[in-house]
Amino acid sequence: MAPASSIFYFEDVEQGGVVDTPAITLTAAHVALYAGLTHDAPSDDDPGAVPDLLPLGLITGLCWRMPQPPLAVLAFLGCEWEVDAPLRVGDTIHSRSRTVVKRSMRDGGVIVEERQLINQRGEVVQHGRFTFLVAKRPKAAAAPKEASA
Repeated sequence: MAPASSIFYFEDVEQGGVVDTPAITLTAAHVALYAGLTHDAPSDDDPGAVPDLLPLGLITGLCWRMPQPPLAVLAFLGCEWEVDAPLRVGDTIHSRSRTVVKRSMRDGGVIVEERQLINQRGEVVQHGRFTFLVAKRPKAAAAPKEASA
């Protein structure tokens, strides 16, 4: 259960915790917008193909539609990503992430999430790991000392 806070801190992350994003159906408009930005358009021979990196960007955005507040990320430390199967316009995808590493540091901690991109048939079509440096919850400010008389 997410805390009442509007930010999810290092202490709020549960090691082994699993979170699913909402789903999205890939459309020709997604592909066209992606191609306009990256010039990575599908070949004319296969107009229904979805560029491999487009779904990675979409699932990253879907994380903002999850019921938990956003993670207090101080730095994005890395991403390892693999494409297991091609996607097509009309496929519906969602992401499942699981926290596999939670390592505390002084003012924050390292979080490693394993993510899977899953299609409408329940097949993992892309997967990888994201590594973040996440802030710890700020300590409450000390109450001011009263002046002695």
